[in-house]
Amino acid sequence: MQINTLKIKTPKKKKKIIGRGGKKGTYSGKGNKGQKARSGAHVDPLFEGGRSTLIDHMKKKRGFKSLMQKAATVNILKLEETFKDNDVITIDALVKAELIRKSQATSRVKILGNSVIAKKLTIAKEILISASAKKAIETAGGKVE
Repeated sequence: MQINTLKIKTPKKKKKIIGRGGKKGTYSGKGNKGQKARSGAHVDPLFEGGRSTLIDHMKKKRGFKSLMQKAATVNILKLEETFKDNDVITIDALVKAELIRKSQATSRVKILGNSVIAKKLTIAKEILISASAKKAIETAGGKVE
């Protein structure tokens, strides 16, 4: 076999291109007629050809849901069990004592309860408190800042 006897492959001819879309022929992959066959066509993705959309079929709920998180609540009896006499109760102290989660520390914290306690506790300014819990703490000799 010699170089001059080799058959060299001839390059393939380019296919005939029809239409503006390129290789695909007359309709260029757009099918026949209709809104999406036109140039510059844009159909809203939620549009379902005039029928009621999926969103329209969803159950319609009444009312309003607030985006604000609910306050984390702590019972006054839990404070008496956990803390010592004359302790200052802050949000950090509640997290350390595991009465509230660390994720709840960023939202509001409220002390509730209508029980009688004996320990003198000081409640920090950032903690919300119910009227009955405030009364119980002040009668025990504690204070609310």
